[in-house]
Amino acid sequence: MSIEASAERRVAARVEGVVQGVGFRPYVFRLAEGHGLRGTVRNDTRGVLVDVEGESGKVERFLRELPELAPPLARVERVSVDELAPAGATGFAIVDSDAAGEPRALVAADGATCEDCLAELRDPRDRRHRYPFVNCTNCGPRFTIVRSVPYDRPATTMAGFQMCPACQAEYDDPHDRRFHAQPNACPVCGPRARLAGVPVGGDAVAAAAALLCAGAIVAVKGLGGYHLACLASDASAVARLRERKHREDRPFALLARDLFAARELIDLRPAGEELLTSPARPIVVAPARVGARVAPAVAPRSRTLGVMLPYTPLHHLLAADVGAPLVLTSGNVSDEPIAYHDDDALERLDGIADAFLLHDRPIHMRTDDSVVTAARDRPLMLRRSRGYVPASLPLPIACRRDVLACGAELKSTFCVAKGDRAWVSHHIGDLANAETLVSYQEGVAHFEALFAVTPAVVAHDLHPDYLSTSYALAREGVETVAVQHHHAHLAACLAEHGETGPAVGAIFDGTGLGTDDTIWGGEILAGDLRRFERVGSLNPVRLPGGDRAVRAPWRMACAWLVAADTPRPDVPGALERLVDEEAWRAVAALARTGFASPQTTSMGRLFDAVAALCGLRARVNYEGQAAIELEAVADRAERDAYELPVDAAGVMDARATVRAVVADLDGGARPATVAARFHRGVADGTARACAAAAAHSGTELVVLSGGVFQNRLLLELTAARVRALGLRVLVPELLPPNDGGIAYGQAAIAAALMEEAS
Repeated sequence: MSIEASAERRVAARVEGVVQGVGFRPYVFRLAEGHGLRGTVRNDTRGVLVDVEGESGKVERFLRELPELAPPLARVERVSVDELAPAGATGFAIVDSDAAGEPRALVAADGATCEDCLAELRDPRDRRHRYPFVNCTNCGPRFTIVRSVPYDRPATTMAGFQMCPACQAEYDDPHDRRFHAQPNACPVCGPRARLAGVPVGGDAVAAAAALLCAGAIVAVKGLGGYHLACLASDASAVARLRERKHREDRPFALLARDLFAARELIDLRPAGEELLTSPARPIVVAPARVGARVAPAVAPRSRTLGVMLPYTPLHHLLAADVGAPLVLTSGNVSDEPIAYHDDDALERLDGIADAFLLHDRPIHMRTDDSVVTAARDRPLMLRRSRGYVPASLPLPIACRRDVLACGAELKSTFCVAKGDRAWVSHHIGDLANAETLVSYQEGVAHFEALFAVTPAVVAHDLHPDYLSTSYALAREGVETVAVQHHHAHLAACLAEHGETGPAVGAIFDGTGLGTDDTIWGGEILAGDLRRFERVGSLNPVRLPGGDRAVRAPWRMACAWLVAADTPRPDVPGALERLVDEEAWRAVAALARTGFASPQTTSMGRLFDAVAALCGLRARVNYEGQAAIELEAVADRAERDAYELPVDAAGVMDARATVRAVVADLDGGARPATVAARFHRGVADGTARACAAAAAHSGTELVVLSGGVFQNRLLLELTAARVRALGLRVLVPELLPPNDGGIAYGQAAIAAALMEEAS
């Protein structure tokens, strides 16, 4: 060994990223001990601080391995090193956290139960056998129980549980995997499950499983709130759940006991399987297998199922005890936030659930399950929440002042941003009632405190009637920035991929207020993070009766027939039994005169119209239902496409497309054929419109985003055609293409405008 390598060296290593609540300090302890180094490690408000000294060569190896060998839930973003004078330390120790200073430490997302803990859960000889709250530094609750940082037990909802001697010994043992595991507990000292109305004692989970097998609906308290569960194969139970929950058609999520059981329900390709088994444990939407043992009412008129694997010990026990797939849907009445406080759940879910499986570990932050799918063999986020939140996203242009971005109205999220980092909230829901708005406000306050964000700039949607806009404008002492809805979609996708533009964006959704005060939704934009130009759109049509047309696709079918110069005095054949003839003629008059019928370029409403013309859906019970069912019936073997002309001004004229749809249907074509040709025609026209706009704007970058691009068939067809024209395609992956990504785009735009103004 050289003299230089054996010389004493002492450094202070500042570690930033997701390094609290993931076993990072125990990991540092063991790594330092293994190299024979001395010093200390502690949490503080910025992350983890390591003070280490020893032989120079060993210190160098320690610093090299520090990020490389980190625990599975950790994400090391930065290690900065300062040289210090050797202090002659003896031994290595974990020392008390330092709570001084501005909180900047990142909080970990909730992590699925690890294999080591599952082995204990299933071992009759282990003291945690069948304990529903087993966890360690590599798994368990994080975001849903944390109140503040640094992440220590007193700052979580586990503060009220005093560890027993056995758990305390594990917590204090540097060689135990529960060394400084903040939620550590066991049956003696930790949270307990119980079945409401049943005396404490006995196996509450086994009792709940027996009720489920007998056909009951059981409310189950999970990590971020309550679920409603029933046996997925029990048609009667599923029907009762739909009736009681007032959820007519929207698909229910399923819980499969393991990967093998999931494969019997859905067709899992490698990308989907990777998502399903990830520590986030989202609901994964994939094609349903023929003969899957679930009641048809689980996912009416859908070729897909949403399946998740157990992610807490309680869910593992319940799924194993039942031994068959379960419906596991949000614990709420439709359109309300999920229940997460026990008293609230017992009151609100009383008319739905036959029994309640409770536990006494408080939930600090209400959090829905995340929903993802795979498109182009890549993740496509549909709802980002439990398991992913509150992971931060970088901003390509740093904020010069703290930002709050308030998002949109539907699929609401918000975003707080500081410096080059942004935190997008968990899924809040549609801001349509007082309960959801309160949940939104509580979430904003929690994020601002947790990440030490004091907004000086508040970004909001251009629409003045959104509740999120009202909330933004009611904030005092801040600068407000209005951001056009579709520009925010474009910016969110660019920023997620570390791009600033310029780019062309095909932004397709249902509704967004345009800069001309009309309703946009089928837009071709050219721009960057600062500004944009509308360089194309779907041709405008009337929205008969305004918002009433959103719930009644037959109205859009009528409007498009009028626009396409094919007005019919009678209801089209496929809608004859679904729409009153007098009502049809009244709506046709609205579309012709424009009375109470604003113009819209919405691509979502065009999909609604075609679904209605095919007889699939005259009225919808949830947003996007008609388009989802149109995608579901499309014949994947069909290769013909309808024409979607694009003129020199970038207008995609779908009147020709609608005329072709009508001609095929009048000629006896199947809805499956029409749906497939329509999807292919929209993809072709969109690709040509993007290529023309890109050539005019001098860019090769194309963004595909907006809620319509949750349609995997359309997304894959369009992306393939755009790439075939020699252009580079960006699609949202870390955030949803729907309005759940709007807030992040608003924050990115606000940051870019601040930089420009400086």
